[in-house]
Amino acid sequence: MSSPTSPSTRVEDCKRALIRRCDDRGGGSPTVEDSIRELERLGEDLGFGQASSMSGLINGVCHACIIVSLNIKYAARELVYSPDDVTRSSPFFWAFRRAFPDSSDQIFGITDAIPAPLKVVGPATQTIDVDSSSGSFSTGTLVSRVKVATLGGVASSIMTTRCTVLGADGPDTLRMRVTSTKPEESTILSKLGPLGEFANSSSPPFPSGDALDRVAPGSSEVVMRTTYCDEGLRISRNVDRPEEDVFVWKRVKFGSGNTVSL
Repeated sequence: MSSPTSPSTRVEDCKRALIRRCDDRGGGSPTVEDSIRELERLGEDLGFGQASSMSGLINGVCHACIIVSLNIKYAARELVYSPDDVTRSSPFFWAFRRAFPDSSDQIFGITDAIPAPLKVVGPATQTIDVDSSSGSFSTGTLVSRVKVATLGGVASSIMTTRCTVLGADGPDTLRMRVTSTKPEESTILSKLGPLGEFANSSSPPFPSGDALDRVAPGSSEVVMRTTYCDEGLRISRNVDRPEEDVFVWKRVKFGSGNTVSL
């Protein structure tokens, strides 16, 4: 008679199945999202990773506990699953949808319809740095980076959106404000030599948060809910669209200093 599978083994098996399905699919997939829900359920039932109920809090692995108590150092996480275009993982697009609720889908559809190799999107990374030196959860930043290549890769840049973390709306949520968006590391500018490099590094970012707030006051503020988080994997959702906007991130490297990146 075989021995029962340990809780940690069940969670690790579920994580491996999820990553495998993320690697195999080419877009939104019911199979992937079934695995996401299964991992969230196991995490909550067995006390692994971050959970939305008190089980996650009791086991000391919720957002606030990770940052204030355990002081685990994470760093950049790479997107491995988005149900839609990779760009939608950026909080800028969450805020854009809040500013233009009636037309955003149509606008997104136009750019999404541009086929490869005319447009290739990815990879995408995200870093959340929260200052833990004061023992509080009041300050921090989220930086979203999405590579966008056009013309068969001749022109590419990293669309970088920076957000200010405003605080936690609960043990598993972060409220943030989109502040700026800028195309960085432009290959077109780099071909111009020193002048291009100067333009790449010196051009100011676009104040996208202020621009969105002028259209719809408060639209620059968005809330991210993390339903599973451990050293290697994070599942986060846009609170405005929790069923449609669900994203899976895997750790790229560890961070350092007085900040914790999730």
